[in-house]
Amino acid sequence: MSQPLRREFISWKEVDKLIDILIPQFRYEIEAIVIITRGGIVPGGMLAEALDVKDILTAAVRFPPNSIGTEKLYVWPEFLQFPDDELLAGRRVLVVDDVWGSGRTSIAVKDRVLGAGGFPELCVMHYNPYRSVFSKAEPDYYGATTDAYIVYPWEVDRGIDLAAFDTPPGIN
Repeated sequence: MSQPLRREFISWKEVDKLIDILIPQFRYEIEAIVIITRGGIVPGGMLAEALDVKDILTAAVRFPPNSIGTEKLYVWPEFLQFPDDELLAGRRVLVVDDVWGSGRTSIAVKDRVLGAGGFPELCVMHYNPYRSVFSKAEPDYYGATTDAYIVYPWEVDRGIDLAAFDTPPGIN
């Protein structure tokens, strides 16, 4: 029987620190940001503001269940929303999400941006290399690595079971 996934609460103060860690990593001017909904909305907005990026786009991706066990990790993504190709073609695009767990969502969006003729780079607040289904792919930029299930301050009111934490989180 496997161990339950460790959970870690991240405060607003820690989110600010992660943004501060990410900003100096960018190698060149970002021309557009594609924010992956829902997790990337807050960090993507914070990065857009800090980097003064005006073209902010969204991508909504769903992975319908098709099977049991690990096979469900390999289903084709369904794009519920995605920017038009002309908004991405020939542009440096930062794709932002909160966490890279399996990596499926970030890679699916990256591939769509590439298909539209854009030049995507992937950015997440937390990278979990232990859960990734990609052995040779990882985000271009990340604030921290983790082996935990991350709970961000904007998720607390979604019914997260706070009793599961060793130390109950406080909003900083």
